[in-house]
Amino acid sequence: MPPKKCKVGQNIKYDYIVLARYGLHLKGIVFDTMIASYLLNPSTRGHGLDQIAMNLFGYKMVSYEEVVGKGRDQIGFQDLAVADAVFYAAEDADLTFMAYQQFSKQLKEQGLYDLMERFEVPLITVLAEMEMIGFKVDKDALAQLSDTFEAEMTQLEHSIYDLAGEKFNINSSQQLGVILFEKLQLKSAKKTRKKTAYSTDVEVLTKLAASHELPQKLLRYRTLGKLKSTYADALGSLIHPVTGRIHTSFNQTITVTGRLSSSHPNLQNIPIRKPEGKKIRKTFIPEDGYTLVSADYSQIELRILAHYAEDEILMESFCNDEDIHTRTAMEVFQVLPGFVTEELRSQAKAINFGIIYGMSAFRLANDLNISRKMAATYIDHYFTRYAGVKKFIDDTIRRTRETQETTTIFGRKRRLPDIRSSNTNLRNFAERAAVNTPIQGSAADLIKLAMIRMATALAKNSMTSRMILTVHDEIIFEVPFAEKTALMDLAKDVMEKVHPLKVPLQVNFGSGDDWAAAH
Repeated sequence: MPPKKCKVGQNIKYDYIVLARYGLHLKGIVFDTMIASYLLNPSTRGHGLDQIAMNLFGYKMVSYEEVVGKGRDQIGFQDLAVADAVFYAAEDADLTFMAYQQFSKQLKEQGLYDLMERFEVPLITVLAEMEMIGFKVDKDALAQLSDTFEAEMTQLEHSIYDLAGEKFNINSSQQLGVILFEKLQLKSAKKTRKKTAYSTDVEVLTKLAASHELPQKLLRYRTLGKLKSTYADALGSLIHPVTGRIHTSFNQTITVTGRLSSSHPNLQNIPIRKPEGKKIRKTFIPEDGYTLVSADYSQIELRILAHYAEDEILMESFCNDEDIHTRTAMEVFQVLPGFVTEELRSQAKAINFGIIYGMSAFRLANDLNISRKMAATYIDHYFTRYAGVKKFIDDTIRRTRETQETTTIFGRKRRLPDIRSSNTNLRNFAERAAVNTPIQGSAADLIKLAMIRMATALAKNSMTSRMILTVHDEIIFEVPFAEKTALMDLAKDVMEKVHPLKVPLQVNFGSGDDWAAAH
């Protein structure tokens, strides 16, 4: 039975969670003004109600601190005079409803209402439930990992001092610059922005590491320091004392392409390709009697590129379930399948994804450690063989230059006025965004739709399995052992049929007793 009253809110996911803590299940959510503001202006950051009120009505709202005070003089909201509390709450409600009336009209005029209705609104409750479930973390394992990182950092510190021939503040760029470029006489052409000191950023240290052990150890030291502070130490303090789980927040209004992000903590930036990142993921575990299952869309962005470009070779590769990077190596490097080495496949992979992001020959040369001329040759070979991709890129840039906006398969829009800029850097960035946004944005829309459909399917099948995390093109499930096969069958069916493309969608599965094993 549909709810009798429809609900409109500003960041209504927050209200949903607060009410759920007190046993109230909010139904009938039909609109979120924060999300509407974002859909209309995805490139801007200001989607708070105070900014919306100022933008739409030229009205300055009363701030929370103006009502309750600040510092030592601040009082609890429950201690406010009733009249003050009523005004503050009523102003929020009134302006939210006024914004709803304006935004709903604008969304319809711009063809964006379907995105709100089919994607963003249903996703609110899905994400809220995932946030409340959280992800179990082994606190003791995290603490041990922190100790391990610290012990290695101490050893590295001593080695760095020995190589430098003296003690210095490793975290001081100025002191480090003196050691590297004056005492050790290492060569670097890069200075800081103000041109007053030596640059010791990752790019500089990576180049120097090829010729000297000290910058090599510094890179390792910095990596461990960041992993220790950002994850091994910080995550432990974020484990809920009652649930024993970490409850990240999923954001629908941050990225310009429509991708979800997570914060407090950000679980999307754990460096999974590094062994230390995998060790961090190993501390994320299921409840007793459960296992973790990962459902990951395989090469979804390249499949969407094939869908858009209708390139014969790309479509043939995906329809025949070929390894796309091996096929690209064959086409670009002009070799037979048996001669495609791991190195050639790796280079082809860099080219495949570089094309999506508008990678220049200069950038590709740096990534593959080859000459710029050779990189340019590879890109030329790619576009010669994948002529459909070249046409798609050219047509997309031309069309975006005319309309100053680019769209996804489902109509999500991103304004790109800089595509007409006389500034070369701004124009080039807009051209890259014109090509990348439809691909990355369509991938984001597909994973959102998959999550919505999976939530419905799990409920319909009365399953205990639950979604607990999404990272880019991947959904993590916490699954009772008895439901593992059924969950994987269900996810494959739902996710691969979520929306018809001109090439098949494919989902890869992993499972295990921790996140690293499941990925």
